[in-house]
This record gives sequence, structure tokens and C-alpha cells, in this order.
Amino acid sequence: MNDLVFYTNPQSRGRIVHWLLEEIGLPYETVWLEFGPAMKSAEYLAVNPMGKVPALKHGSALVTETAAICAYLADRFPEKNLIPPPGHPARASYFRWMFFGAGPLAQAVAAKALGWEIPEGKSGFVGFGSYSATLDALEKALTPGPYICGEQFTAADVYIGSLLGWGMTFGTIEKRPLFEAYVERLYARPAVQQATRINEDYLKSRNP
Repeated sequence: MNDLVFYTNPQSRGRIVHWLLEEIGLPYETVWLEFGPAMKSAEYLAVNPMGKVPALKHGSALVTETAAICAYLADRFPEKNLIPPPGHPARASYFRWMFFGAGPLAQAVAAKALGWEIPEGKSGFVGFGSYSATLDALEKALTPGPYICGEQFTAADVYIGSLLGWGMTFGTIEKRPLFEAYVERLYARPAVQQATRINEDYLKSRNP
């Protein structure tokens, strides 16, 4: 029995965690769940009362929320070098931008996708302020490169890179040359390619 048990759906943010699990390279069990009754069952609600994926069990530990799972895994397996070491200045950037992605970036993208308009003079009521300001801030952070924490690839790149990749694909994030180059660099990694294959193979098996 694997210590790592991963609950996901191939058409969810679970793909972000799947990529990170492949980066870590340790054995894990995947529990595929369909949207609808399976995620609202008493059994799964005991795992995540929100009835959503992804979720992760690691022995007696239980983590939900994609960014939290990514942060947990990087911290739990520091030997995989997916988080800057304690005391290193880049560790601050790691936490800053991981949760910038989970907060302002995710909010700004959702607002754009749903056509939500922030009333004039009310931008202070939302964490992202404005869509353009959010993207400008992220572009500035990525400019030194090659990764969000400089030279070290981290779990924050998995999270931010996934959001940018999906957003540009579906038109909720404008395509900027720096964003495209960053995502292209990330998507060349074997781990994300393997995670993509696993998810696509499952989709094909479900819909032959």
C-alpha cells in the first residue's frame, strides 16, 4: 500500500498535483473520481467536505486545495529540491508567488472568465485589484528568469506554469511572449509530459 494516495479527475486542477508527483518521483496511488455523485459520496466527503478534487493523503496527513498540496509535497520531500532551503532569500519568493497564484491570479482569471466587472472605485475590495495589474505583476516577477525563484525550478513553477498554460489555452490569460516562453520551458520537462500521458490515457480508457 502506498503512503501517498492521490484523489483526482483528469479534467481538473488535479493535473497540477499529478505533475508535481511525477517531479517527486515516489510511488503513489491514484484514485480517479468522476464529477457528480462520486465526489459527493459520504466516503469522499470524509476526505474533502467540499466534495472537490484534488486531495492527497500521506499516511495520517490529509491535504486539500491545489496550492496547499503542492506546498506540502515540496516541504515534505526537501531532498527533491522543489523548494528553496530554509533561510535562503528565494524561499520568500517561493511562498510569495505560490500564493499569489492561488489568490490574486486565480481570482483575476475567474473574474475574467465569468465576465465579472469590478465597479469603478471598488478594486480595493478584491484581492487582485485589476486583471491587468495582476498580469503585470507576474510578468515582472518572471522577467529575471528562468524560473519564479530565479535559477531553481520549484513547486511554485508547477503551480504558476499550469495556471498560465491553461489560461492562455482557453483565452482567460492574454498571451504575452514572456509567459509563452516560460510555459514552453516548463512543458519540456519529462515529469509534466508523463503526467499528461497518464491523464490522457485514462480519458481514452474511459471513453474508448
